[in-house]
Amino acid sequence: MFEQLGEVEKRLLSLNDLMSDPKVIARQTEYQKYAREQAELSPIVAEYRTLKKIDRQLRDNEDLLKKESDPEMLDLAREEIVLLRKKKEAAEQNLKLLLLPKDPRDEKSVIMEIRAGTGGEEAALFAADLFRMYSRFADIRRWKTEILSRNVASKGGYKEIIVGIQGRGVYSQLKFESGTHRVQRVPATETQGRIHTSAVTVAILPEAEEVEIQINPADLKIDVFRSSGPGGQSVNTTDSAVRITHVPTGVVVSCQDEKSQHKNKEKALKVLRARLWDEEQKRKQAELARERKEQVGSGDRSERIRTYNFPQERMTDHRVGLTLHKLSQIMEGDLDEIIEKLTIHFQTEALKKSQGGHLATPVG
Repeated sequence: MFEQLGEVEKRLLSLNDLMSDPKVIARQTEYQKYAREQAELSPIVAEYRTLKKIDRQLRDNEDLLKKESDPEMLDLAREEIVLLRKKKEAAEQNLKLLLLPKDPRDEKSVIMEIRAGTGGEEAALFAADLFRMYSRFADIRRWKTEILSRNVASKGGYKEIIVGIQGRGVYSQLKFESGTHRVQRVPATETQGRIHTSAVTVAILPEAEEVEIQINPADLKIDVFRSSGPGGQSVNTTDSAVRITHVPTGVVVSCQDEKSQHKNKEKALKVLRARLWDEEQKRKQAELARERKEQVGSGDRSERIRTYNFPQERMTDHRVGLTLHKLSQIMEGDLDEIIEKLTIHFQTEALKKSQGGHLATPVG
């Protein structure tokens, strides 16, 4: 490992020199490429240098045991060796995590699909609550959100809402949100104060570029119709709403939020690309090693991943056994602790699977 990491350190020093070169600075595309690589290598090299320092201190103390005769100094050296070995183990573990192969989708923006499940109107209301929670989280991160499609329920809330969230590293932060979110609370319509259980599904799809997923126009069936609101009443006098069917796969996407047919078609195509790309990735991953199930524990949208219990102000993530009694804060977008625990958990699981295999060492 040390030999490989020495090469990584040399590459970082080379990048630092390149990025201070006026000729490189003038070529912004090249400069940005080097900046991304520098950002990826810096934490690895920092941990490597920490490990080298610990190793030196460990050797010095072990040498002291051979040379020193003072009992007090020997005791101090032994205590220091025990402490340094623990530090070395922790640093090696951190390095292994940093060297795990990166998910190429992590830097992508996402399409988030939130759908009301069991629970009728209460599920639709909770879908709206989850949309607000994720919107607040995106605002805190200074990401851009855009509603691509929504189906409003008759008493408020959403039967379905599809949102684009754009920013750097969005997928890496939200990819573990896919699954069934269960809510336990007393609905506003409940007269006897009984707690109801409802469910909402969340799907996180990496946004696909046109170059990543080619769609043959001949494979598309495009229908236009008038937009409608809750209860089916028409809210537009022109056929601006768009429904696109991808005939080979049967995937259907509708969009009616915009007054312009062209804009609705553009948004629908964006969602269609994301869904088709996601399906293609799942197919490839299933062929390789059921990677999707392993990565998201399974991240399966049918699997209950989290429970929001309002009477007890409690949130429980069932995948990592995390329970927090600060539901009000979480619903305001305070998801950092949850995301950190999930990331550490799934990185650790990936590390276990990689033991005996090869860790990816990113060198220029």
